[in-house]
Amino acid sequence: MKVFFDNPWFGSLPRSDADALLAAATRRHLAQGEILFRQGETFSESRDGFFGVARGSIKFSVVHSDGNEALLAIIEAGNWFGEVILLDRHPRTTTLVALEDTELLVISAKVFNVMMQRNTFAQAIAVLEARRLRSTFGVLADIALRSTRTRIARRLILLAHGDLTQSSSGRRTISTSQDNIAMMLGVSRTTLNKELQALAKMGAIELRYGHIEIKDMELLVEASDSFRTSEWKA
Repeated sequence: MKVFFDNPWFGSLPRSDADALLAAATRRHLAQGEILFRQGETFSESRDGFFGVARGSIKFSVVHSDGNEALLAIIEAGNWFGEVILLDRHPRTTTLVALEDTELLVISAKVFNVMMQRNTFAQAIAVLEARRLRSTFGVLADIALRSTRTRIARRLILLAHGDLTQSSSGRRTISTSQDNIAMMLGVSRTTLNKELQALAKMGAIELRYGHIEIKDMELLVEASDSFRTSEWKA
């Protein structure tokens, strides 16, 4: 499926590994708002697996006992997830919900374990985990060291590149809702809107109904404090 080969990680797999994954996959459909897994659920050989998003998107979030929710990431089409619990068998730390009607490719735990016997695939999973760990450290550093406006600008750049996908090419339109962006950053909707209005006044973005349009990537990069303009390819 083209959507997977367009993904930098999947596209870098040896073709034999990629074809083996796709050939072993079954399909599962999730309706908008349907929960795939809840945080705290334990590993199940029959239920857990390695999942590829063929269409739609999945949000990873943590829900506090008081009902507050922190949105950690949005998994868009072309991305794979689910490897962590297959590797460590520990209870889930996040809740996974379909943000829209979503189609998944499902690789069973048994097939995943067989695939992990291939050195090339095991190395690819290690690279996937390393990239996600690096991204997590970056988010933690942002929280500790950067201003709210800088953090927002950086997140917009990440979203433009597909958040976890981190494609080398970016897009000008970010369709993620402001509510979701606020939850990603741990700021109030009011604070987010205030800073987005400031970025719009600078000319970096334009706020439109249901989406954010990047008008001047150079200005957004400047506001992000550390992203290099060479990382953006329109």
